[in-house]
Amino acid sequence: MDLKTLIRDIPDFPKPGIMFRDITTLLRDSQGLTHVIDELTSQCHNLDDKPDYIVGIESRGFIFAPALAYQLGVGFIPVRKKGKLPAQVHSIEYNLEYGTDTLEVHQDAVQQGAKVMVVDDVIATGGTAKATADLLTRIGCDVVSFGFIVELKGLNGRSLLPDVPMVTLVEYE
Repeated sequence: MDLKTLIRDIPDFPKPGIMFRDITTLLRDSQGLTHVIDELTSQCHNLDDKPDYIVGIESRGFIFAPALAYQLGVGFIPVRKKGKLPAQVHSIEYNLEYGTDTLEVHQDAVQQGAKVMVVDDVIATGGTAKATADLLTRIGCDVVSFGFIVELKGLNGRSLLPDVPMVTLVEYE
């Protein structure tokens, strides 16, 4: 299936010169959504290091990560923006082009030594995925892989991430 035919291009969003790759048109297509989950699952079965947990990054990672966790028979762990989780958290502050943001995970969400796969919809500059990996590593997890639906290769986000397998389904230059 050619997933690019299901992804809408929106020029000049969120600012002039940016080509936004909108996955909402993919999500509404039942065959496309099924293909995405099936393909992620298939590629994960081929990984040498199987995760104990799938970690989804807020918010669009929450669309794919629980379904993938279900298919793999492992747990799902949400990583959220600051102030969204009700119990004690581990947090990390990271830089954005226009300031900083903070990601959090519950302190009791995962035990030290757990193998985790980080999942989000898109890897662009890699800042949020890197921060998530840094947070998980700092609390003693072993980040064994990443999974993304779309990779924007021209932004070179992959270069910021640990040298572990990365599953992507669609690439744009």
